[in-house]
Amino acid sequence: MDPAYSIIVFTTASGAGYGLLVLVSLLAIGGVLPPTSGLGLATLGAAAALIAAGLSSSALHLGRPERALGAFSQWRSSWLAREGVAAVATFAPLGLFGIGWVFFNDVGGFFAWMAGACALLALLTVSCTAMIYASLKPIRQWRNGFVLPGYLALGVYSGSLLLVSLTQTFGVYRPDFTVLAVILLGVAWAIKWGYWRHIDAASAHIHLGAVTGLGRLGPVRLLEAPHTEANFVMREMGYAIARAHARKLRVVVHVALFLAPLALLGVVAAGPPIQTQSAALLAVLSAALGVAVERWLFFAEARHVSMVFYDRAG
Repeated sequence: MDPAYSIIVFTTASGAGYGLLVLVSLLAIGGVLPPTSGLGLATLGAAAALIAAGLSSSALHLGRPERALGAFSQWRSSWLAREGVAAVATFAPLGLFGIGWVFFNDVGGFFAWMAGACALLALLTVSCTAMIYASLKPIRQWRNGFVLPGYLALGVYSGSLLLVSLTQTFGVYRPDFTVLAVILLGVAWAIKWGYWRHIDAASAHIHLGAVTGLGRLGPVRLLEAPHTEANFVMREMGYAIARAHARKLRVVVHVALFLAPLALLGVVAAGPPIQTQSAALLAVLSAALGVAVERWLFFAEARHVSMVFYDRAG
């Protein structure tokens, strides 16, 4: 599929924001994070800003923005509408939770319930985003069991790096936060690796003989191309990226999204205090680059099954 940069920004920024919101909400409920105004404003503010930036980018992607409100009414059948409903609904408990934390330094009672609602709605929103793609049967790179857990894992992992950096800044850092980030890094890495192995193996089974059912009679090939020049379907649903380039970009993802943050988290865990804040920030920036490339590949490597009939199955 032709990668839309507005959607890449939306899924990367909002994913990290929702991931941070999940972790902060749960840690506040558990009494792990102190209910100080500065910390609450920074953590919840960062989460809200990332979510808002992502949603704004998504809105710019709409061909007819004035129809956005009407799309919400399709929540019974559309994952995109469900995503919009969940995203907007998240701001209500987020605002109430923020009021309790920032203005009253209270994260218990009613505000704890709001924190729990924040975590649940954040996970629900990211799940709806993933299902927009995982529900599309004609695209084999998306219609598999790795997409939903991959979106969730990358979102929470990105949020954990932000958590480490922000708690370092406000002097409430705990070594457990780095341990949590390393665990989430390992989970996200394993899912991403499995996803790429899956789509590489599946590509060998998509060819003209398989989709036409004529493969049992021998090799099947096109007699003539369907069109003399590229059409809309070929441009939008058959975006081509050379395998060599895809492999190089996958290496970038492995290094920027996983290896470099892992090394930097090691510095955070064992390094002198003067270096830990810089290492935590660099881990966030490296992961941001890595997840942007990963998301670009997620779209660029996806091929609609109709491309088989153009002899461009990929």
